[in-house]
This record gives sequence, structure tokens and C-alpha cells, in this order.
Amino acid sequence: MGDKVVGVVGLGIMGAAMAKNLITADFEVFGHDIRSDLLDAHEENGGRAVSSIGALTHCDVIITSLPSINSFHDVLDVLAYSGNEGLVVIDTSTLPIEEKVKGHETLNKASKVLLDCPVSGTGTQALTKDLVVLGSGDRNAFEQCTAVFEGFARLHRYLGEFGNGSKLKFVANHLVNVHNVAAAEAMVLGMKAGLDPKLIYDTIKDGAGNSRIFELRAPMMVAGEYDEASMKIDVWQKDLDIIGAFAESLDCPTPLFNAAVAPYRAAMDQGLEKKDTAAVCLVLEKAAGLKR
Repeated sequence: MGDKVVGVVGLGIMGAAMAKNLITADFEVFGHDIRSDLLDAHEENGGRAVSSIGALTHCDVIITSLPSINSFHDVLDVLAYSGNEGLVVIDTSTLPIEEKVKGHETLNKASKVLLDCPVSGTGTQALTKDLVVLGSGDRNAFEQCTAVFEGFARLHRYLGEFGNGSKLKFVANHLVNVHNVAAAEAMVLGMKAGLDPKLIYDTIKDGAGNSRIFELRAPMMVAGEYDEASMKIDVWQKDLDIIGAFAESLDCPTPLFNAAVAPYRAAMDQGLEKKDTAAVCLVLEKAAGLKR
């Protein structure tokens, strides 16, 4: 890849953060989203907004960060027939592997390349370029995108055949799921015992019980503020459904994962779907009869 020009389709929490870091890395970033407010924000960050996916035809590399199977296929159908021959699409979405394989076939028939490149990290980490790209697919195309990866991620790893990136993403998010609920459960246990929440956080983060997720989410639990979401509960529920189905397809037991899913479902039922996933702490506080 020669010119530092890249397209980004999907300017939500993750896509916007990746685009912003690419702009900081001196890329010219053309962004598209169906929401006009996100296009405005992209321009305010120094990017160039386009009103249609077809307007990205001059880009040799396009990053997609999409929330659903339908949006994924809709975007790839357009890119298959409007993008440059040899176009490389870096898909960072978390979707079922079988759907990504269909997308790969769609672009392959049009002499274009789809890379399966989900990222490990939260929206907060994306803002600080603290992401790990879990890349899979055509190795030559992956290596051609090195400068792009370095523009928005701390680390990029090539994991082999197409789909391996998603498999690793599912494994990583399995742990995130369990760690987040464990952090909330521990915070509630400590508060129920009369400990100050900030004292709990300050002490645990320096000990063996710490985790990256505890460091990221426990401060929100301390404050009891979950509006500035780095991952919204309703989006996370989609990811949990995908991981659960993946494990079931392999006939692989996941007892801890399954147990940790319940608080998120309760959060959805309690109207917390747009809050950060750390808000499972509220669910557990309510279950414990804890009032702050």
C-alpha cells in the first residue's frame, strides 16, 4: 500500500476511535456511517465524511466495523462491485464465522480480499491505540496493511487461515465476559462487607486479583457511573450470543461463561442496555440488597 489513504465504514465507538488514531498517524481517512451525527464527529476529528459506500472506490484499504450480519453483507455487496480491483477490506466486526466466510467469498469472486481482523480491546482502549489486531486470511494482503494496523493498534498478530482471528476473538471475549462479572461480584462483596469501593479498587489493582478488565471497569463501579460506555450492554449481548453458539457448535462446555451471561441479561431486563457493561455491578448490587 503506497498512499496513506484509508476508508472506514462504521463510525461507532470502535470505528470512530480507529479512524481518529489513523488521522493522528497522518492518514487521510474517508469515513461512512448511516448516522449523520457520527459523520459530523468524524469531520470534527479531521476526517472526510462520505455519504455512500460507493464514494470509497478510490481507497485501496477499507476498514469495516459493523454491528450486525445484515449491515456486514450489505456493505460487502456494494464494495464487491464498486471498489478497486485488489481492494483489501479489513473487517474488525465480531460476527459468526460462517457469515464472515460468506463475505470472504463475495469479495473473492470480485478479485478483492477480505481479512478477518477482529480487535481485542474496549472502546476506551481503542481511543488510546491500545488494541490488538487478531488478523487472519491472505498473508500478503495482511502484510500490505502493516502501516494501517500500526496507525490504530498497539499490536497486530497474524493468526493463519481466514476465521482464526474470530476464533481468538471469541476466546478473548469469553475471558472478558467472566472477568467483568467477577470484578463486579468482588466489588459488591466488598461493599456489602462495609468496605469503601475506592479502597477496594486501589488495593486490588496492586495485587494478584487484578486484571486488565478490573483496571478498566472497576473505576466505573466505584463511581457508579456507566453512561460513557466503551461497550454497551446490548451490543455485548450480541457478542455473547455468538460466543455461546460457537461453543455449542463445538460441543465444548463453558460453565463459567454461561453463569456470567445471566447478569447481562438481567441488566437488559432492567433497562440498562445502553449503559457500559460495567453496569452489571448495579444488577449485583440490587440482588445483594446493597444501597449506596
